[in-house]
Parts: sequence; structure tokens; C-alpha cells
Amino acid sequence: MMKNNGFVQASRVMAAILLFATAWFSALSHATGASGKPIKVFILSGQSNMVGAGKVDGGSSRWGTQFIDPVVSVYKGDYEPGPLADYDSMEPIKTLKLEAFGGVRPTPYPSGGTHVTRGFVQVKETGMYEFRPGYGGSTYNVMEVDGKVVHRQEVGGDAVRTEIKLEGGKKVPFKITYFTKQANGLGWIVRLDVPGALSTMVKFKGMYPYLIDENRQWKARDDVWYRGVVTATGNRPLGVAGGRIGPEIGFGHAVGNHIDEPVLILKTSQGNRSLSWDFLTPGSKQFEYKGKIYAGYKESPLSWDKGTTPKPINWYAGKQYDDCFGAAHEVLDNFDKQFPHWKGRGYEIEGFAWWQGDKDRYNDGHAIQYEKNLVRLIKTLRMEFKAPKANFVVATLGQTPKDAPPSNDKLILDAQLAVDGTIGKYPEFKGNVATVYTHPLNQGGASNSHYNGNAQTYMDVGVAMGEAMVRLIKLNE
Repeated sequence: MMKNNGFVQASRVMAAILLFATAWFSALSHATGASGKPIKVFILSGQSNMVGAGKVDGGSSRWGTQFIDPVVSVYKGDYEPGPLADYDSMEPIKTLKLEAFGGVRPTPYPSGGTHVTRGFVQVKETGMYEFRPGYGGSTYNVMEVDGKVVHRQEVGGDAVRTEIKLEGGKKVPFKITYFTKQANGLGWIVRLDVPGALSTMVKFKGMYPYLIDENRQWKARDDVWYRGVVTATGNRPLGVAGGRIGPEIGFGHAVGNHIDEPVLILKTSQGNRSLSWDFLTPGSKQFEYKGKIYAGYKESPLSWDKGTTPKPINWYAGKQYDDCFGAAHEVLDNFDKQFPHWKGRGYEIEGFAWWQGDKDRYNDGHAIQYEKNLVRLIKTLRMEFKAPKANFVVATLGQTPKDAPPSNDKLILDAQLAVDGTIGKYPEFKGNVATVYTHPLNQGGASNSHYNGNAQTYMDVGVAMGEAMVRLIKLNE
């Protein structure tokens, strides 16, 4: 009887293990894309604001003068975690006052043993600060400021950093204990609580809470992947990385929350480019405006007086179109190699997103042609990428209101609003093209000033574009 009970108990354990394994593999399949459905691809393009200028924080700077009386002490043996690591109660085998700490050429540390650097830190302005000690292998350390751990990175692990409020002009002690022999005086200090920075909004105002984890570190989502080409390059899970963001973060979260399959955000963009010149679509013809002939696709220069023979320059109409979308083709043509975690899945292009128009507003001929060229862009991209049913979202320039007086800015705004499928001007765009009016989302500044780098503008425009894309997807489901 006991043997039978043991068998039953073992069977239950095995069943529980199998159930857990099934759930684990199911979760893994969703995260890595191991199921059979194609990856949903969204191609984002435009000029500098699509590249992204939303500031993540106050900008990191190499530390140096903020640190006072730094001294490195060397203790016998390798670093030992746990109770044996109380170096404050141990006698160092050597010490060295660091005459140069920070910058690009700090005083070299003595060789051997475990290194601990102590001293004081003093900032000029009161605020919330983040410390990033070390470079390369020397980032494996724990740093304390005023008794608080502000940085800890175990060997082979990711850094966990905690911001600290410092009072301007007040000296507080710091200590850095290095876990490897790669110790040095390099490091960066970052002011987090600056107006318009993403760190201020997320960490101190509670906005966009999904961007950070339980440790208040930036986190990436494993079901949405980011691939940037030409500019804003990268190949990684979607999340905050680096010092600037574009609309891809908000856009990716919006579409990722709706779509069950893994999502690829493929961004290909370049700053200071015109739709009527640099991004001119293949097949576009010359046009005449106020006595000038404007170049058609592959022609050069931008324009010339009617009746004269133009002298080409080292650029042609559509060069940026060819470069940006050629780079996108290269990624998609090598999909399995680019994304080995999705090998064999294949992809389908679900939609395009376009945020551009600033450069065209400086040229009367380009501004007046913008609507025609935008309509052609939408149709051409669908044909070129063999995605006739792909949805298309356009975002307007944030500084231009609908009641703006006649101007090139107004021409471009009206052109962007005209392609929205709900307007009815282009019946073939009904239910598959949407325009996001971004003026109410703009936190200040204009497209040529990158909206003063305000990350909220970039996040909100991205979210709005993503939500507009989701609405189109739902209409066609």
C-alpha cells in the first residue's frame, strides 16, 4: 500500500514537473518567437525627429573636479565577498593619493590585491545624481556615496544603480570597492532631475512606469525587438538605451501590447532630409515652379532655371530614399542571420510610420508638392516591400496648429492631414492610412529645434502613432 502511495506521489510530482515545463516552454516560445507565426514588422522612417532627440537624462559627463582627496588603498588578495570583505577594518598593504582622478588620464592604480578608493564628492548644484564608476572591466565594483550604495555590478552581471540626492557645495564621503584587478579612476556622473528628461518623468514623476523594472532600472521587453539602420543604429530588445530616444519606444509598446506575435521595429531614418528631394520616390518626375525646374528621381541638382542645362552635384533626388530603404531591404533579405532567435519564422510587414516634413518647409517648391509626394511615398513603399495591405501612419510637425495662417508649414500640415483615410480625399486610404495631429502633444519648441529635446513629446508622439496603427490593424482584422 505504501509503495502504491509512493508511486502515486511520484506520479503527481512528475505531472507537476511536466506542467511546469510546458508552461516554461510556452513562455519561452512567446518571448523568443519559437512558435510558427511570422514576425510582425513595422518600418519607421523620416528625418531627425524620427532619428530621435528626446533626452534620457541630463547627459553623462566624465567625473573629475567633483571628487576631493581621493586615495586608493590596496588590500592583500583578491576581492572576497561577504563578511571577509570589511576592508574598512583591515590594514592595506599600500596606499596612493590620486593626483588625477577622472577625466581621460587618471593616476594609474598600484598593481596587485583588492583596490578600494575613498574620498569625498561635492557637486555644484543640488539635485538627483547617478554615478557610473569604471570603464570596461573596472565597472565591476560597488560604489557608496554618503553611506548609500549607488552602483553595484557583479562580475558578468548588469549594473544596478540607485540615484542619490546631493546638496550643492556639501562634501560627502564616497567609497568604491573593485571586484577585479581592472581598477581605475574613470567614471561618469549624471544629473537625472532635469526638465524634459525621461529620467525625471519616469523616476520622479511616475510617468511611463512600464519603462523601468522593480529596481528602477531601464528595462527592455522581450516580445518587441528594435533594429536601427543608417542612424540610431542597434539590434536589441526594445528599451531605453543610450542618451536619446525617438518615437520608437512609445510606438513599440503600443503595438506590442496589442499584437500576440513578436514584433520588429525596423527604423531607417536620416536627419535634415526633404521628401521632395532626398527622399523623393522612384519614378517621380520633374516639375516646374516659378521659373525653376525641380529634379525628378535620380536627377541632380535640386533645381535649376528653366531653359538652362543643369550641372549635377554629388547627390541626387531620391538618394536618401535609396539609402534608407535599401538598408531596410538588406536587413529583411537576411532576416534569419539578423535575428537568429527567430530563425525560420519569416516575417510580414504590418505597417509603416512616417515623421518628417521639416526640411520641405524651407523651400516653396517642395512645400507645394508635399501632398503629391506623400501620397506617392505611401503607395511606393507598399509596392516596393510587397506589402499592399500594410497600414500607414503619418505624424504632423508639432509646432503647426490647424488654424495656422497660410505658410509652407501650413501647406505641409494640410498635406499630412489630407492623406488620413477618414478625410475621404483619397478613398483608397480609407481604413489603412491615419494621420496623428501632434500639435496638442508638443511640450514646446519646433521640429527644427527637436522640440527642445523634451522626451515627453517623443514618447507621446510615439504612443499616439502606435495607437493609431493599432486602430488600423483592428479595422482590418
